[in-house]
Amino acid sequence: MEFLLFLLNIFSLFVALVSGVSSTEFVYPNFTASNLRFVDAAGSFLSSTNGTFKAAMFNPGAQQIRFYLCVIHTASNTIIWSANRDSPVSESGIMSLTANGISVSEEDGSLRWSTPPFKSLVSALKLTETGNLVLLDQSNNTLWESFRNPTDTIVIGQELHTETELVSAVSSDDLSTGRYRLGLTVSDATLQWENLTYWKLSMDTKAYVNSNYAVEFMAINRSGLYLFGQNGSAVIVQVNLPPSEFRIAKMDDSGQFIVSSFSGAAEKQEFVGPLDECRIPFICGKIGLCSSGISANSPVCSCPLSFRARSNNISSCVPADSSYSLPASCNSTDNSSYLNSSSFSYLQLGFAVDYFANDFTLPANYGVNLSQCQDICSQDCTCLGVFYDNSTGSCYKLENELGSMMLEFLLWRRYRLESIRKKKRSNSSSSYSGDLEFSISGLPLRFEYEELMIATENFKTKIGTGGFGTVYKGTLPDKTHVAVKRITNLGLRGKKDFCTEIAVIGNIHHVNLVKLKGYCAQRRQWLLVYEYMNRGSLDKTLFGSGPVLEWQERVDIALGAARGLAYLHSGCEHKIVHCDVKPENILLHDHFQAKISDFGLSKLLNREESSLFTTMRGTRGYLAPEWLTSSTISDKTDVYSFGMVLLEIVSGRKNCVVRAQTHSLDESSSSDRESSPPSAAQGLIYFPLYALEMHEQGRYLELVDPRLQGRVTNGDVEKLVRVALCCVHEEPGLRPTMVSVVGMLEGEIPLGNPRIESLNFLRFYGRQPDRASMAEETGGVNDVVVYPDANASHNSTRTVSDASFSYISSQQISGPR
Repeated sequence: MEFLLFLLNIFSLFVALVSGVSSTEFVYPNFTASNLRFVDAAGSFLSSTNGTFKAAMFNPGAQQIRFYLCVIHTASNTIIWSANRDSPVSESGIMSLTANGISVSEEDGSLRWSTPPFKSLVSALKLTETGNLVLLDQSNNTLWESFRNPTDTIVIGQELHTETELVSAVSSDDLSTGRYRLGLTVSDATLQWENLTYWKLSMDTKAYVNSNYAVEFMAINRSGLYLFGQNGSAVIVQVNLPPSEFRIAKMDDSGQFIVSSFSGAAEKQEFVGPLDECRIPFICGKIGLCSSGISANSPVCSCPLSFRARSNNISSCVPADSSYSLPASCNSTDNSSYLNSSSFSYLQLGFAVDYFANDFTLPANYGVNLSQCQDICSQDCTCLGVFYDNSTGSCYKLENELGSMMLEFLLWRRYRLESIRKKKRSNSSSSYSGDLEFSISGLPLRFEYEELMIATENFKTKIGTGGFGTVYKGTLPDKTHVAVKRITNLGLRGKKDFCTEIAVIGNIHHVNLVKLKGYCAQRRQWLLVYEYMNRGSLDKTLFGSGPVLEWQERVDIALGAARGLAYLHSGCEHKIVHCDVKPENILLHDHFQAKISDFGLSKLLNREESSLFTTMRGTRGYLAPEWLTSSTISDKTDVYSFGMVLLEIVSGRKNCVVRAQTHSLDESSSSDRESSPPSAAQGLIYFPLYALEMHEQGRYLELVDPRLQGRVTNGDVEKLVRVALCCVHEEPGLRPTMVSVVGMLEGEIPLGNPRIESLNFLRFYGRQPDRASMAEETGGVNDVVVYPDANASHNSTRTVSDASFSYISSQQISGPR
């Protein structure tokens, strides 16, 4: 009886091992699995610790018999990795684990897939709770892992490195290698079809570019999608997403890169690139036209001019005239015809037709006419057609890199052809067309004017105005909020220059610069689409009557703005001088993250507008003396303006404020912080001079915003004031660079010592303002200017007599506003 009981226990243990193998996270050499053997578990033979993932011999399609070794997200039954994607096996196919690794073969032993050879023997196969299938040796060292060999998907905890890529499947049923790929470059993530790029992550409206370090890997986590550099310490590009415990990023068989989150079996798409399906190659089949109307849920396919659908199949277009045939490939038995351009005829596809790759490739030639462009194509047997831009003379070839089959997958794009035809008719009598397309490399996303009208509800909500135009709040179809700036100071002759400069601005990305998401240059309309900054501009927060900015928030804002300017001056390929640094152009996002706006726009002005910076209302108090003296304008001009802004950040008020003569500088009512109409009993206080005199006496706490009394130290204020005074030296050569300013604010380099001899001009600005300027602001020149005497009580004032208005200097620009 004891012997029988012992056998029964052994048998029970064996049954438990066999039946429970699908719930274990380890299997060991000499293990085999097939769908038939584990049919009750749908082919699953391995599970992660908590059952989040499983490994199985799995058939994703109901109709075909294709079995793959897969790692699957259990709750949603989503495949995140497959081994033998290009060599599926039958339902009797076997996965084998030996001391040499994993193999997948048919029942007759014919090998379909295997892991590479290893230097040491395999001890175990493990499926981790993150979904990583790992081969271990006896020392628990990783010999191989699925995370390092991705197929079309990555998950949280997985890194996609530059030497790997995600490749789409043919379909959800057929996991074979498809046509679309996501790869990493040194600066971006790109989608490609047959080596032609059709989308970049950095150009997506939801992406934020934070630095110019080289990209090393892509990863997703609970808060978003990221490109990392510097061994993971630097975020290069980021896409912020709602918090989620589990999400995947997949190169979908549709040609779109999709990030999805899961709650149980429910999937939610959070990010799709490109969102516009008309930018996907082959979306409309053979030379099909793709129209993406604003309100359409899906693209509309049609055939171009001179073409018709083959057998009512709109995804296959052929020449309407049967006497025409499509060009043969370079592998044709008779290539001699390619040497004679007269043997070719070119069919026009219509107006406003674009090709998905034109945004990412350079023209084959510039400055040619249409006939020459056609000849270029005719002499090249790889060329199937051309796109010609008559505004620039740019000639784009559609090259057949893979023979005649390339033509089978061409995408042509049409932007609402009917509306464009109407515009063509309405503009036919004019030599100017607002719908010309420019072939300029690096342009950001292009918006149609109708799209921005809808996004802004016909420009309903104005959120700002400035020297370059008015800014409106808008909402894109994906619910992303944007700021749309209508440029009003650009002449009609400036479209090409506009697009050229926008291409430069659109490729400048930094966490402290407002991101340019797109543009519109159409119908004599010039618009820029920026990311929306929900806290508005610094002047509203700093000078308004709302909650007071704490000292550390002010320091963070100053440092962020300094970093943004430093990047414009030193981090870009081409140095950019902002020329209009002021609180209105420092925008605030969540947690008071500061970003510089309107950078790069100065080059968009016509010659007639070149004096804008000396007459622009509201900016005079920030412009450096060299503006009036016709000296060279350089990055040090921005440094001066930043110094003036920094003083305002310290004091919480504008550098020039109107005070009643009985008031002291310390009075801090909200009405005092805002400009108010002066009266005969009022005077002007010029804060930079007061800051200089307090610096000379070491009385820095006298300068801080009174609302922060008791919450900031003398040393804290001294740091910012000394940096600011160094920035506003009259001699540009004595001003620090913005890189040095960042270093001083961060404490990485010693604080500079303000040079009093280069700051004495502030005494003229504060005590002898220009008569005409003051008369304009006050209506008279008598008893206009009062200034607290640094050596007297704070309630005392100093009145400058009428006879003192004899000093003419750049105060008109840089002095009191």
